This record gives sequence, structure tokens and C-alpha cells, in this order.
Amino acid sequence: MARTIRIATRKSPLALWQAEYVAQRLREAHPGLEVSLVRMVTRGDKILDTPLAKVGGKGLFIKELEEGMMAGEADIAVHSMKDVPVALPSGFHIGAILERDDPRDALVSVNYPDLASLPEEARIGTSSLRRQCQVKHRYPGWRVSTLRGNVGTRLGKLEAGQFDAIILAAVGLKRLGWADRVTQYLDSDLSLPAIGQGALGIECRRDDAELNALIAPLHHPDTAACLAAERSLNARLEGGCQVPIAGYAQLHGKRIHLRGRVGMPDGSELIAAEIEGAVEEAEALGTAVGETLIAQGAGRILKAVYA
Repeated sequence: MARTIRIATRKSPLALWQAEYVAQRLREAHPGLEVSLVRMVTRGDKILDTPLAKVGGKGLFIKELEEGMMAGEADIAVHSMKDVPVALPSGFHIGAILERDDPRDALVSVNYPDLASLPEEARIGTSSLRRQCQVKHRYPGWRVSTLRGNVGTRLGKLEAGQFDAIILAAVGLKRLGWADRVTQYLDSDLSLPAIGQGALGIECRRDDAELNALIAPLHHPDTAACLAAERSLNARLEGGCQVPIAGYAQLHGKRIHLRGRVGMPDGSELIAAEIEGAVEEAEALGTAVGETLIAQGAGRILKAVYA
């Protein structure tokens, strides 16, 4: 096969793992296919001393990758779907969504074996307003502060004694071979996952028929259906990628169960809604949960966060 696929990727260890994983899957699907990585630095990688919510959200992690594709420097980009904004640049789409891995959040601590053993005023580090609002709602005494950097950097800050525990996505630890660092996997009742967490997506030009055909074998319809519901929820709430919105859909046979939450970052308020319906109605289910959350005050909460 003559075509070479160039994958735009950030340079962080986790981003490189994700790109290499997709490259290997493509080679397995198409023996003889040439796949190469184009390493790029994004604005999100450069700004490490400011919470993401204040500098544009996680869309910062993909903008330069998209510009690389627009300039013809790369053919596809691999994203963690929790980083992908609702709207993509004109002419681009998520051409394939891979089977979801572990969507849970994970607690990592050096000195404490689980949540229950943490002190009442524990110092907790996380990069996510979604995690912050949920754990502060359950543990109002916790002092939660921003934790940025790649996974290794975050673990280093924990080991240096800056925090009693940190909370991050379980899947990142697993992919980097650090599953043994997980102190406790957090139940979704406590920390409902981020929209798209645990799933990888491949972004490419919509009109490149050959390229879309090459990535098609990696597409996982069940995961895509769940993410359609979750992303529809996010769209109805007009949410970015770094806001206190949680959304998680699970497929049971031909039916989807979707849960959504919105909360104040200080944990003072947390509202929730859920729905179940046919898989063919995935997007409508997401819209419906969004409407229910809005009726409970989600718009007011999100407006306060954006302000």
C-alpha cells in the first residue's frame, strides 16, 4: 500500500503512547501501510502555571494539531475524546472512535490507603473542575488545588509532599504502565467520569475518502453510541472541555443509560440527571439530560463558573 499516514501528536508520554497505539492498530489492519508520527507542541503544553479553565480549556491541546493537518504536515490526529470540543474546524470530523478503556478516576496517595483514611482537611491535587466539584461536595473540608503537567510530573509533586493525594484518570496511569500506583479506583457514584473519558478518537478531513476508509476498521460502534449521548449532553449545556460537567453513558444491550452532573467548583451545589433509552436515540437522550440539568439550574452554575 503506497500511502503513508502521518499522525499529529503532542510530545507528552501519554500522547505519544496513544499515537503509537493507533499507529500499531493501523499497521495491523493494513499490512504494509507506512505510519509515522509528527510531534508537535501545543499551547496547552506550554502554559503549565494556570488552570485550564482560565486559558481556554482543553481545546488548547488540539488546536496546533489541527493546524498541522490544515497545513498538510499531518493526515490524522489522535485525541483523548475528553479533550475534544463540541465543534471542530470546518471540513474536519472524528472519523473513528476506538473501543473505550477504563473511564474511571483514580486516587493516588503515598501515605493513605483510601478515601476514608484521608484527613478532614486533606490537600488534594487535580486538573479538573469536574473532579473538584464532586469530591468537594462529598468531602467539603478537603483543600483542592490545581495540578497541571503530564502524569509523571503530577506523581512527582505528590511524592514531593505537595499533596496528600491526587486524582487523575485511571486510563492514563494504565497506559503508561503505572497501574500499580493507583491507591483506589473511584466509583462513578462519587466521581462521575468526564465526557469521553477513556476513549480515543481519530480526527481527519471529512472529504478524504481513502483516509476515512483506512481508519474505519478501528471504529467501535458501541463506544461511539455512548459518546454520541455524552457529547450531545455537553452540546446542550454549551460546555467546554474544562468545566464542572460530568457525563457517562453505558450500553446495556440495545439501550443506553446516561448520567449527567453539573456542580459548583467549591462543592456547594451538585445537580444530577439520568435517562435510559434506545441506542438509536443516543443524541436525543443527551439533549434530554441536558434539558433536565438546565431546569435544575445548570445554566446558572455554568454562567457563574464562566464569569
